[in-house]
Amino acid sequence: MNKTIVIYGSSTGTCQSIAEKIASKLKVEAIDVQTLDAGVVDSYDNLIIGTSTWGAGELQDDWYDGLKLLQGANLSGKTIAIFGCGDCESYGDTFVSAMGELYNGLKGSGAAFIGRVPTAGYNFSDSEAVVDGEFVGLALDDVNEEDKTDERIDAWIESIKDKL
Repeated sequence: MNKTIVIYGSSTGTCQSIAEKIASKLKVEAIDVQTLDAGVVDSYDNLIIGTSTWGAGELQDDWYDGLKLLQGANLSGKTIAIFGCGDCESYGDTFVSAMGELYNGLKGSGAAFIGRVPTAGYNFSDSEAVVDGEFVGLALDDVNEEDKTDERIDAWIESIKDKL
């Protein structure tokens, strides 16, 4: 596996906990997007980025500056995988839409995106994170579907680890 880092933005701790699980399973470091700088981006081949979704599908607050930083970096040749936390019951019409914000903000960057997940088995009505019938990354609802979180993380890691 090439040099990989997990970068997360978390307001309540849920996305941080998910990021730390992913990082632990991959045996890599997880950092808060608040500490992200150009040197970190330059020194890693693979970026696993995660955000929670807020309001009407917005990014977690700290990701606005993080996304600008990534948009200004040279991501050509890097690999990006995205994961997102949302609430499929209360916000089923914007479920994990912040993943879509990250994807749309970086899709022209020259980076290769991995880790799409089929929408089958998820209960939601709409999401900006769905492209061509799949989530652009790992979608998680650790509040309403906590019993599915570990299984979904394990399956996703299995699907991406040979591309890292």
